[in-house]
Amino acid sequence: MSDRSIAVSVIVPNYNYARFLRQRIDSILAQTYDDYEIILLDDASSDESVSILNNYRDDARVTHIEVNTENSGSPFSQWLKGITLAKGRYIWIAESDDVALPTFLECAVSALDKNTSASFAFVGSNCIDADNKPLAIDFDHWSSRHKSYEIGHFDGNEYIEHNLYWRNYIYNASGVVFRKAFFDKIVDFSCFSMRYSGDWLFWVEMARVGSVIEIYQKLNIFRQHKNSTTKQSVATGAGIVEDILIVKKIEEYSPQIGAYKRSVRRGSFVKKIGRLKASPMQKKALYESLYSHLGGTIKDYYVERFNKMFSGILPWTITCKRDRL
Repeated sequence: MSDRSIAVSVIVPNYNYARFLRQRIDSILAQTYDDYEIILLDDASSDESVSILNNYRDDARVTHIEVNTENSGSPFSQWLKGITLAKGRYIWIAESDDVALPTFLECAVSALDKNTSASFAFVGSNCIDADNKPLAIDFDHWSSRHKSYEIGHFDGNEYIEHNLYWRNYIYNASGVVFRKAFFDKIVDFSCFSMRYSGDWLFWVEMARVGSVIEIYQKLNIFRQHKNSTTKQSVATGAGIVEDILIVKKIEEYSPQIGAYKRSVRRGSFVKKIGRLKASPMQKKALYESLYSHLGGTIKDYYVERFNKMFSGILPWTITCKRDRL
């Protein structure tokens, strides 16, 4: 495989997910699109992960099995390691606890091949629990407008301003394929030192260098379980400080975002912090981080609440849902 070009590099970063690894890797090997290499990474797991990874060592599609002797402390540093090793023109970061439908790669690669200005394409996801049971969770929230199209193709900077400013709509890396040549254009790599929200900032940086494709099919399976980084971030509020820094960076990238919209965004942070199941001291620290990095006051909370309450009758109000492309 090293003697020819490769279309897709599939990176599987793993840490203590031995119970999910076989299902994950087998779902990659079952793809209808077969022009890919697999890069298996382990971040010093203490379970049976390395033993399972070694079972795939003789598969010609597996070009690397890299095992860290010490844990890196960040899942995103493993992303960067895998990208550095990748030879494909496209990259798929296939998180080790997720699963893919067989046509995922075929669909995503086809969309990118047809739209050469796009930096990445991502699909929708169904959710399962640790025991593979379906969950009634919908992270896509597609409107009837979205569902009426096969794909959506958006200017990257507009996508940042209207979508990624509010939240990380690209909520699961396993549902994304991105273009390696566009990754090489990124100049800010601070996302890879983050613990919780580095993926959000990564997609912001990628959208700055190319357009964005949304594929309105659920071809990815996103696993929800108590040990996931997403669950830990939400439960403890540990990711909020990183989220604040990302919104600050977006505002630096997008100075056209007006004061009213910024006030609503700050108010959403105040609401989120207030609803956390955290100690008063923890909340105080988060409020201080918010105001020191983004400014604003408690009045922003009331602006956000007003918008939420009256958005149904006042068409000029700004909400996350209304602003979404």
